[in-house]
Amino acid sequence: MEKDEIIIRNAALHILDSSVGIPVLSDSLLELTPDLNDFLRGHIYKLVSGDDLKTCVFDEESSEVYELLAQFEEERFIEISKALGKKLYDIMNANPAILPADVFFVTYQAEAKRYLAILKMNYKEVYVHYTAMTEENGNANEIMKQQNALPGAGGKLSEAVILSLEENEIQLIEKKAEVNGVKTNYLSELFLQCHAKLSQKAKLGIVTKAVEQMNKKYYENDFEKQMEAKSVIYNTYTGQGAISAEEIGEELFGDIPEIKEEFTEKLEKYKLPKEEIRVKSEQTTKKFEKQFLTTDTGIEINIPMEEYNNKQHVEFLTNPDGTISVLIKNVSKITSR
Repeated sequence: MEKDEIIIRNAALHILDSSVGIPVLSDSLLELTPDLNDFLRGHIYKLVSGDDLKTCVFDEESSEVYELLAQFEEERFIEISKALGKKLYDIMNANPAILPADVFFVTYQAEAKRYLAILKMNYKEVYVHYTAMTEENGNANEIMKQQNALPGAGGKLSEAVILSLEENEIQLIEKKAEVNGVKTNYLSELFLQCHAKLSQKAKLGIVTKAVEQMNKKYYENDFEKQMEAKSVIYNTYTGQGAISAEEIGEELFGDIPEIKEEFTEKLEKYKLPKEEIRVKSEQTTKKFEKQFLTTDTGIEINIPMEEYNNKQHVEFLTNPDGTISVLIKNVSKITSR
């Protein structure tokens, strides 16, 4: 999906600042100017085209949000958005650790489906200038701090919900806050009352960490084995468009059943051994695109993965005394920077 395919239908802004004591809920729709359209569309696109969103399944018997969405009609948008805003504010007001925010409620259309986006714009501190007039000295330019500025168009939201209005599907990105002394995913557990699954980015992080743990435990001094791990993940993704935890375990540790079994057990905690991880954003897999090496003599080497996989260009040699030589071959030009 491209950003231009997102069509904003309606939007409302509710001020959920717990320091005020009450929510300031709007009774009218926002005027969708070109700038506001671009602002909302940009934030929604960053969410749906990235890998931070995790899926969530409503607890239909207890979720008030589920009941409200079941009654959703575009004509009742303001009414329902105010009810959702009030519920979210009540949770925030009872738990001061939750960051205050302005929250956009946005209905939009993409790929012939309708969605409701809840974009929580946590306040930022910024400094702005202002001009004061004095009788003695004329203009006096000053600086003041604003504590309730919204994230800019280039920012990335850390808390948001995308609700399908046709299939009751939920995607969200959230951050924990302290609730009754316990760090809690309040958006999914208290507000939506749903059961969240891991995001694609989180799944990849778990698989990568499990590989690193196994390499550190069994191959700590084998740098080639550690490079192989990054290469296997990269080749699996580029070749298949997905990362299979099972295939990675087989290719890296399949020759030693005990190590492979231990690797699989680590992933079973998250129900990932048979999982296929499909990422959308190049940023998520960027760290696998290069091999970064640092020698004990302080030399740093940065090798694109395509070149690392090409033995005609890079070769690692183990010398009789146990030292390692890196041979860079068939270079026609070198540039100093």
